[in-house]
Formats: sequence, structure tokens, C-alpha cells
Amino acid sequence: MWPISLAGTAPTWVVVVLSIADLVIRVLAIGIIPGNRRPTTAMAWLLGIFFIPFLGLVLFLLFGNFKLSRRRRQQQEVINTRVRSGISALADVVSEYTGPEWVTSAGELNQRLGSLPMVDGNSVDLIPGYPDSILAMTEAVRKAKKFVNAEFYIMSTDHITNDLLTALEEAAERGVEVRVLFDHIGTLRVKGYRNFLKRLRAGKIQWKRMLPLLPTHGQWRRPDLRNHRKIMVIDGELAFTGSQNLIEPSYNNPKHRKAGREWVELMACLRGPIVTTLNVVFATDWLSETDESLEHQLQLPANPEPGNVTAQVVPSGPGFITENNLRLFNTLIYSAQHRISICSPYFVPDDSLLYAITTAAQRGVDVELFVSEKGDQFLVHHAQRSYYEALLEAGVRIYLYKAPFVLHAKHFTIDDEVAVLGSSNMDMRSFSLNMEVSVMLLGAETVNNMRAVEDTYRDISNELILEDWVQRPLAARYVDNVARLTATLQ
Repeated sequence: MWPISLAGTAPTWVVVVLSIADLVIRVLAIGIIPGNRRPTTAMAWLLGIFFIPFLGLVLFLLFGNFKLSRRRRQQQEVINTRVRSGISALADVVSEYTGPEWVTSAGELNQRLGSLPMVDGNSVDLIPGYPDSILAMTEAVRKAKKFVNAEFYIMSTDHITNDLLTALEEAAERGVEVRVLFDHIGTLRVKGYRNFLKRLRAGKIQWKRMLPLLPTHGQWRRPDLRNHRKIMVIDGELAFTGSQNLIEPSYNNPKHRKAGREWVELMACLRGPIVTTLNVVFATDWLSETDESLEHQLQLPANPEPGNVTAQVVPSGPGFITENNLRLFNTLIYSAQHRISICSPYFVPDDSLLYAITTAAQRGVDVELFVSEKGDQFLVHHAQRSYYEALLEAGVRIYLYKAPFVLHAKHFTIDDEVAVLGSSNMDMRSFSLNMEVSVMLLGAETVNNMRAVEDTYRDISNELILEDWVQRPLAARYVDNVARLTATLQ
């Protein structure tokens, strides 16, 4: 396109060179971009390059490779091997779970992909209140005697997190080993980043940025890779995980506060052997960023069976080539017999997940989806909306959590057997680009507790009706469909 527009203003040789370059880019793109990518993803990149060849190529070089660098992938393999070999306490663990065979099969899949076993004897307490989870973590840190490991996508020093950060500082002062990991870009983007770093540097907390993007220090990668995990482990006895970042519920954004927009989360407080497997994920990330081994922490808790819940940790991300979370989600959804309840703030499924969910609804399973009425990210929100019609036609019931709140919780339940909770959204970013952690929790008691949380969502949501949805303005439909193209650019 550029050569044509320059034909009347540039020398002939410039037009010829640009025309040849344009043709070469297009021909090479056709043969290179589809390799090891979903057809929809490849087509989106090809459209971008064909419409804007040179800019499209630059964007592809920056964002087209969802893998970590070769050095980082090799390092990750070594780290995985070192950490796994160091967890002798888990080597001989065999779950005595006696539930449905399809659940056991899902557990075997998880262990083969993520190397972590199903473990019995855990207790699980769900914490749906935003300040309640911060308070619970703060109180746990104040009681810490040996170590605290905290890993969050976003961390901030503000009026909500101040007490927790103070507790971490005081723990480090009294000799507790306190380690903190936060995603570099995720945390950098929120207001108050410099104050947060200043506070960390002033104390005895050991801290590192995850996936740092610091070219001047030789640290470069695809700019939109993220470590999206949320984990806190105290003394190997107690752990927290779920959807919540360590920041006040409006994300330190004056516009959000003015609009009354707050994030709604769900965290879990866990005790039992599952704490050790969560700590394995932290130890893997810590070793990756610091080359320091935490193998001495990876022992089973002194009280190995505080409850009766069987659970399993499922790590996923660019360090794994198997999209562990997506495979687990699809496996469980295809196995459902009666009911599926899904809560995801960013629901932009690939074809396999869309087919799994719509097929479940079409074969008579009761399927419901909880999403925000108005999302906080324009393109993702509109891409998500582009799937509603297909879901509704298949029989999925969609509940829109009332604005201005953002339903950021990430969890789902299958029949009366399985609940899954963690940091992973149901979108292609979480499947391919983000490092995530999910926990599969087994048993009717945990499912019922999560369903009780979902009931509160339903009570304050509006159900979306197909007849109303198809009548939305053509302009809105157009924006949704265009946004859907951007969702596949991975």
C-alpha cells in the first residue's frame, strides 16, 4: 500500500524497493506465521500484515511469539527439574480419592502436564470479601515464625494494603524470611509504583520483579508476557490463592473511584499438603528470578491432614508448551453431567473451549456464565460480547454482574464433584501468554460453598436474554466483531 501512495512523490527506485519489500513480507508471512499457531490467530496476524505491511511486521516481531526466550525456556526446564527433584516429600504421595473416574482422569492429566500430584487431607475456606482476604493474610503474616512467600501480579502500597505490607516488614525485622515477587509491568502500570519500590528498598524484605523488562540490564522479552499468579504461603502451613491482587479495590485509579467501580474477588485460604504444592510454584518462580533454591521449605506440613478435601495445583504459562489450564478446563467441561457454573472476568475462549461449553449445554447440562455487565478493558470486553449470541443459542445462561463493579473472580464448578479456583481467566491470554496457577478442589462440600458465592452473584446480576441481545445496534455488533479479531493475536 505504501509504494502505491508514494508513487507520485518518491523517486522511482524508492518505489521499486518498497514494492519488492512489501511483496517479500507478504509472501514470507504466508509461509511462516501459520506455523504452530491456531488458524484464527494466524489469520488475524496475516490480515494485519496485509493491510499495514511494515507496521504489521513490527508488531508481529514484538508480540507474535508467545514463548519465553530460548535462554529463559532452557532455564525454566532446568529449574523445573531442580525443584521437582527437591520435593522428596511429595514423591511418594498417592491420593486415595474414590470419586468418579473422570475426576481421577483429570488429576492424572494435571500431574503429567504440571508434575504436581493430587493430595488428600486439606481444608479450604473461601473468602469473597475484598478487605476480608487482605485482613486474613495480614493476620497470618503477623503469626509467621519461619517464612512468608508472597507472589502477586500487582502489588501496591495504599490505604488497603498498608497494614499487610507493614506486617511483612515487621516479620522480616524479627527474623522471618520474607520473599516477595511481583510482575514488573503489571505493577509498574499502577499509580504509586515508585513509592512501592521505595518502601521495599527501605526494609529487609527480599524482593524481585517477575519477568522484568529492563533492556539496559540485558533483560528483554515479548513485552506483554505476564506472571499473573497470586500466591501467599506462610511457614508451609497456610496458603492463600485466588483472583485478588494486593491493591485497593479501585486499583488506585481516581476515575474508578469517581465511578464507584471496585473489583469483586474470590480468594481461598488453604491448609494441608496443598500448601506445599503451592509453595513449589513459588519456589520455581523465585529460583527463576534469583537462582536461589528454596528446597529446604518444600516439606509437608507438620499437621498433614487438617481437613478432608482432595486438591491439586495446576501451574500453566509460557514455561509449559501444553496449555495446562485450557486442557484441564476442557476435560472437566466435557465430563460434566448435570451442571456447570463459570465465573470469568475476561471470557474470550478459543474454539476448543467454546465448543466444550456449547456442546455441554446442547447435550442438556445446565450451564451458566457470570461476567461483568461492563468490563474494565475496552477491547477484551467487546471481544467477549461477540461470543454471547453463540452461547445463548446453545442454551448457556449468561448473568451480567451489575456495573460499575468489575466481577474479577475466576472460578468454576462441575456437577457436585469439582471446583476450580485461581488466577486464570478463560481467555487466550491466560492460556498462552500469562503464567497462571489454578487449584482443583474435589468434593461436594467445597462445590456447595462455591455455589453459595455464585448465588450472591446471581442475586445482583441481570440475566441476558437472546431475544434482547440480537436486537442490539449494528454499530455495537460491528465493534464487538472487530474486537474479536484482536483477541486472537497471540
